Amino acid sequence: MITSQNIFRFAGLLTLLVIITSCGSYFSQPLDTQNARIGETTDATYKLRNLPQPMAPAVVGVYKFEDQTGQFKQTENGSTFSNAVTQGGTTILVKALQDSKWFTPIERENLDNLINERQIINSTRKDYAQQTNTQQQPLPSLLYAGVLIEGGIVSYDTNVLTGGAGARYFGAGGSTKYRQDRVTIYLRAVSTKNGEILKTVYVSKSIYSQAIDASLFRYVNFKRLLEAETGFTRNEPGQLAVKEAIEKAVEALIVEGMEAGLWYPKGGDAVATKMLQDYNNEKEVAERTDVYQREFLDRRSKWRFDVGAGGTFANNDLPNADYEYSITGGLKYSFTPFLGIYGTANKYRINNFGVLNREFASTDFNLEFTALPYEKFSPTIYAGPGLNYASNFNVIDFKLQAGVSLEYLISPSMGLKVYGEYNATFSDELDYAISGKRDDHFYKFGAGINIYIGNNQAKENSPRYLKRRETKELKRQQRLEQETPVSVVDTLSRKRTNPINQ
Repeated sequence: MITSQNIFRFAGLLTLLVIITSCGSYFSQPLDTQNARIGETTDATYKLRNLPQPMAPAVVGVYKFEDQTGQFKQTENGSTFSNAVTQGGTTILVKALQDSKWFTPIERENLDNLINERQIINSTRKDYAQQTNTQQQPLPSLLYAGVLIEGGIVSYDTNVLTGGAGARYFGAGGSTKYRQDRVTIYLRAVSTKNGEILKTVYVSKSIYSQAIDASLFRYVNFKRLLEAETGFTRNEPGQLAVKEAIEKAVEALIVEGMEAGLWYPKGGDAVATKMLQDYNNEKEVAERTDVYQREFLDRRSKWRFDVGAGGTFANNDLPNADYEYSITGGLKYSFTPFLGIYGTANKYRINNFGVLNREFASTDFNLEFTALPYEKFSPTIYAGPGLNYASNFNVIDFKLQAGVSLEYLISPSMGLKVYGEYNATFSDELDYAISGKRDDHFYKFGAGINIYIGNNQAKENSPRYLKRRETKELKRQQRLEQETPVSVVDTLSRKRTNPINQ
């Protein structure tokens, strides 16, 4: 029975759940002024700072790394004159280059200011030399860059993904909302010798916003209204998202530049190989992941063996249809991740309680369509012709079958499934009774196990497989180092010290 007391209990419980699940933000509300602090770091910052050291840092110049989107910040009533993303991209990029320790960035954004100051210094020194009748001391020459770092923030997409959920009953309820934005940057290295674009990298970062609230609106008595609400909103700072994207782009530029021979790590070939292998593995994952963070990983091998057990239910001319057992085994070959051919062998019984209980066997040949081959959970549809055997294979009838199954992969090699199937035979004698115009039909259903034979992308990217491949590559590198004279390895490393600044 629904009473006011139950409503209050429900509202109180809902409010308590919201507070508990969001206690980190809820109890960190700004109740007082906060002191200035050193800027936050991201996961990309730590990774950039912990990269292996280079043989020698490359001198690079950054003239301008700016917002190229031209977008203004969106509000509920339209847009404002504030920019959607930070305008300090050059400053963030210079800091990332310094943090990596692979580059020596030089001042180019405000080069006029630097040159004016040097002219003032020269003028002051000249006046001093004349006044003291001494020789003027020249300024050291400015560093020149072997590489220019160019690029910019090329897009800021809002509301890439939005959603939420909520419920309200008798004035009590709550809701949750979320939104995903996306910022994209490009970064390129340009040779100052001939203007050649040496490498270009592209990085995107998703920005999440979340809101949770709970409220109560209820008349507790005549002319007495209870109204309560709580909640919080969490928005990922856009500046931190741009910072993380730029730092990730610098890391990518270091590794791809190393692969192209632009710079080289101190540790030699072993360190370089490890960096390239880790980056290529990450790049493979990124290339098969879409904008909504869905990874298009082919999780199912071309060959599949499966077994299942369940029941049947007759749809024939006799009364009192009842359930009986069925067992099945099958083999599938996939032409594509979506489409394959599927053959099965089955044994089952048809039962009409107190009238008929007869055993059959069948072989089926189906065309199978997997709706979500890149997901762990996927529905499957199949249909095709088959043969039905009765009386110890003395009677053979043609049939058609169509079915639906739901599969969940518990590992890259095994999945659990449930299935339901409709079978239409071209015979009206399965129940020994010929009646009406329609032939005998039956339903089959059950659960089973799918076993995938051979490699697939999920297996190749599993931790066990990657560890085995990494161990094999390490042993190969050690064998090469033992076979190669030390003097040759040192010579190769010296040649790769810093080709850009030579």
